[in-house]
Amino acid sequence: MTTEKLRVLVRVDLDCATAQVAAQGHVTSKSVHGLYDVMKRANSLTAGMTLELDMTRARIEPDALEELRACSKSHHLPACVDPFQSDYKLSILTPETAAPKGYPGRLTRNSNLQTAG
Repeated sequence: MTTEKLRVLVRVDLDCATAQVAAQGHVTSKSVHGLYDVMKRANSLTAGMTLELDMTRARIEPDALEELRACSKSHHLPACVDPFQSDYKLSILTPETAAPKGYPGRLTRNSNLQTAG
């Protein structure tokens, strides 16, 4: 039995207090906890950090996506990950919310989940 590893690339701009967490691979309800740890660490770099979770190159299971959407909506990670319930400015970019390839504004950011139109 082979399992696909989850790969994560984090890009941080401390001057603008933004971080992009780009995931590749298979995101499950179990592996999403690894993303939470990365998001928690990125959020701790500077006050008011804005996080963009780029899932456009990942295969994400519906349960895991629902968990991430709940975090974006509540502005908190699960209590088991962040017991102090820090505030998170989190947007999620999924394949269905991404602009077509070649579109100049493909990775736009906002404070909540981007939805298709």
